[in-house]
Amino acid sequence: MGDVAILIPVLKALLTQNKDLKITVLTQKFLAPLFKDLKNVSVYFIDTKIKHKGFLGLFKLYKELKKKKITAVADVHNVLRSNILKALFLGKNVVQINKGRAEKRKLVLKKNFIQLKTSHERYADVFRKLGFTIHLSSDSILEKGKVPSKIETFFSTAENKKVIGIAPFAAHKSKMYPLEKMKIVIAQLSEDYLILLFGSINDSIALSSFEVNSNTMSIAGKLNFSEELDTISNLDCMISMDSGNAHLAAIYGIKVVTIWGVTHPFAGFAPFNQPKEYAILPDLEKFPKIPTSVYGNKYPKTYLNAAASISPEEIVTKIKDIL
Repeated sequence: MGDVAILIPVLKALLTQNKDLKITVLTQKFLAPLFKDLKNVSVYFIDTKIKHKGFLGLFKLYKELKKKKITAVADVHNVLRSNILKALFLGKNVVQINKGRAEKRKLVLKKNFIQLKTSHERYADVFRKLGFTIHLSSDSILEKGKVPSKIETFFSTAENKKVIGIAPFAAHKSKMYPLEKMKIVIAQLSEDYLILLFGSINDSIALSSFEVNSNTMSIAGKLNFSEELDTISNLDCMISMDSGNAHLAAIYGIKVVTIWGVTHPFAGFAPFNQPKEYAILPDLEKFPKIPTSVYGNKYPKTYLNAAASISPEEIVTKIKDIL
C-alpha cells in the first residue's frame, strides 16, 4: 500500500504538467480509493488469485489491456509479474523503474552511507524517460475530503483542539515503537490534542487499550478505506512508523512525524515533502548497523527493539514543536 501511495503525488504532478495525458493504473481493487481524486486516471483491477494468476492469467490480462489502445507503459514496480507483461507489450514504449538495488545494498553495508534518491523521484524518472515533463513540488498533493459521518462527532467536539493520527503498527516488529512506550506518548499528547488511532481490523483489540480518555479514539475496523483516507486528510499531524500510513498522510500534505527502527530515511522511503527533522531515529551510536536492511526484514537479534532507544518525551516534544 505504501508503494502505491508514493505514486499519488507523482501522478498528480504528471497530470498537472501534461494536461492531455490519460492514465490507466493497474492495481488491486482495494487500492482504488487512492486514485479517486485524480482526474484522467482510470483504475484497472488485477486479480492475481484467480483470473490473472500465472502466465496464462497474465496473457489474458495483456489481451484485456491491449483493447485500451495503450501507447506507453510505465512499470513502477519492476517485479516478475510486470516483467512478463513488459515482454508481452513488445513494440510499445516501455520503461521500468530503476530501484537502485546496488546503491541500497551499499547503504546497508555502510559502503556509501548517504541520502539516496527518493522513491518519488525514482517513480518520476520513469515518466521522464517516457518523454513527459514532471517536476515534483509541494503542490503535488490532494485536497482534503469530508470527515466521515461515523466520526464527525469526535471532530466536532474538538473545541479548537488539533487532531493527531497515530499509526503504531508496521509490517515488521523491528520497525515498530514499543507499544508500552507509545501508550505513554498517547497519554501525554491526549492532554492537549485529540488522538485518532489507526490500524487494521486485526489491530482493533490492541488499539482499544490505548483509548485512555475521551480525547482518544480508535477507528480500526470502523471505516472503509475511502473513509479512512478522508479522515487522514483532515488531520493536523500523523505519527507513523516507516509504513504505509506515513505515505497516506503525506499525499494530503499532512505533517508526518515518522519513528524509525532498523530502517533509515537514506534508503529513499521517507514520506513525500516532509522535512528531515520530522524523522525520529534510534540512537545510532548504540545501533550503528542501522539500516540493517532496506525493508526491516533483516536485523541482528539485539536490534529488534532499536526504536525503544527513542524516549516518549522526544516524540511528544517534537509534536508540540511542530503544532
